[in-house]
Amino acid sequence: MSLSPHRVVVLALDEVVGFDLCIPPEIFSSAGKHGEDPRYEVLTCGLEIGPLATTAGFSVNIEHGPELLATADTVVIPGTHIEGPLYHGTLPDDLAAALATLRPGTRLMSICTGSFVLAAAGLLDGRPAATHWRHADRFRQLYPQVRLDADVLYVDDGDILSSAGVAAGIDLCLHVIRSDHGSEVANHAARRCVVPPWREGGQSQFIERPVPEATGSSTAATREWASNRLAEPLTLAQLAGHARMSVRTFTRRFREEVGVSPGKWLAQQRVDRARHLLENTDLAVDRVAAESGIGSASALRQQLNTAIGVAPLAYRRTFSRT
Repeated sequence: MSLSPHRVVVLALDEVVGFDLCIPPEIFSSAGKHGEDPRYEVLTCGLEIGPLATTAGFSVNIEHGPELLATADTVVIPGTHIEGPLYHGTLPDDLAAALATLRPGTRLMSICTGSFVLAAAGLLDGRPAATHWRHADRFRQLYPQVRLDADVLYVDDGDILSSAGVAAGIDLCLHVIRSDHGSEVANHAARRCVVPPWREGGQSQFIERPVPEATGSSTAATREWASNRLAEPLTLAQLAGHARMSVRTFTRRFREEVGVSPGKWLAQQRVDRARHLLENTDLAVDRVAAESGIGSASALRQQLNTAIGVAPLAYRRTFSRT
C-alpha cells in the first residue's frame, strides 16, 4: 500500500506575488515521475474563499479557506504586499488565528516578502532568514530580532526555510525536494521545469548585476563540455581553448554569464558530482573523489565540509538512495 503524499499548503495573502504563488505547485508537483504515486500533494488556500488580487495585474480564485492549514505537512507563504507585516510589523487578527491552527512540527517556508509574515508572527525571533534584497532595510527596522541575511538565495534553518525574491523560490523548493528525496528526484523536477537543478543557498543574489552585452560567443558549450569531463584535470587554458577565446576574454565572459569565476564554477560542479555519486552509488570515498575530479578522499572531505558542513560518509548515510 502506498503512503499518502506529503501535503504542501500554499497560503496566498493579499496582494500575493503572482510568480511566487505559482512556484510551489509547479515545482513540487514535478517531483514524481509519470505513472508513480505523487510525492507531494499541493493545495492553495487563503484567509477567505473567492477572488484574490495579485501583484501581476490579475486575480486568482481561491477555493480553500484557512482551515486547510491544520492539515498541512508543509506551509509555504509566497511573497505578499499585505500591509501589517510588511509596513507596520503587525499581524492581522485573522492571519494570526489561521497560523495558530498549524500542527506542531509543520514545516514552514516563505518566498520573498513572505518572510515578513513569519517574522510578524514571532516565528523567526533569534533565527536566520532571507528575503528580497530590496526589502532588507525595512525588514531589519521592523524585525531587529531576526538574523536577516539579505545576500543569499535561501536559508534552511530546519523547520523554517526562507528564500530571497521571486526565482529564488524555485531554488528553495528544489532544495526541499533534494533534502526530502535526494538529487535524482530534484534533478528530475528541475528538468521537467527546465530550470537549473541546484544553486547553493549561500550563493549571492547578484544584486544589480548588469546583463552582459549580446555577442556571438558564449561559454555555454564549454560548460557542457567540461561537465562531461569533471574527472579530468581541466585547466583554465583548456577551457578557454575549447571556447576559442583568450584566457582573459573567456574569464571575463564566463563571469558575466555565470556570476562566478571558471575555477569556482568547476569546483562547484565537482562537489555536485561527488554528492550525486555518494547518494546514488556505493563507490568508495576515494573512488568518488577520483570520479568527480576532486582527487583524493581527504580533498573530498575538506571540500564537502566547506560546501555543506558534513563529511562524505555522514552525507551518504543521510542521503544515500542505494
